[in-house]
Amino acid sequence: MLIHHKRRGHFLRPILLVAGLLLLPWAVASSVTENGESFARSVEEEGQRYTLIGSDVFRYMIWTAYAGAYYQLEGETQPQPLNNTPRRLELAYFHAIEASDFAEATEKTLQDTLTLYEFNQIEAPLERLNQRFRDVVPGDRYLLSWNGEQLRLALNGEVLFEEESAEFASAMFSIWLGERPLDDDFRDALLGKN
Repeated sequence: MLIHHKRRGHFLRPILLVAGLLLLPWAVASSVTENGESFARSVEEEGQRYTLIGSDVFRYMIWTAYAGAYYQLEGETQPQPLNNTPRRLELAYFHAIEASDFAEATEKTLQDTLTLYEFNQIEAPLERLNQRFRDVVPGDRYLLSWNGEQLRLALNGEVLFEEESAEFASAMFSIWLGERPLDDDFRDALLGKN
């Protein structure tokens, strides 16, 4: 009886091991993919760890414009895109876009979504930011991040702009994640609501 029990356990062990290995990629996937663009579930920047809240693809009319992923400081699981929580938004582009188009669209969107008073408060840093945009080609990534003290814009890892203004950070994140974003469905997916 004891020998029979040992054999059965010895026989089942390899089967259970193989089953566990087959399930492993599903259980601990370290990234998500949106339209071929991969985003890590967890990233570290300047000694802070950020956790993915949500991701999606932004479509403009008939074009698939870019894939995006929104992160918050590890442990901050409730979406808080417009307060002082350290956060980051990464956008991976599928089409070439000129720097002047980024500047024009950013300014127009903020004018449309902010009050005149709010816009006047951020006009100076916005003007500096608009001068720092660069052209993108398919595969390029812009990163907008707020570490609790400083807003940063980077393109493919190269920092283009820095500003110590929580108000400007909230204004910039509001373009995609605010009350009147570019697209409600994209915002909701980034905030993990879909």
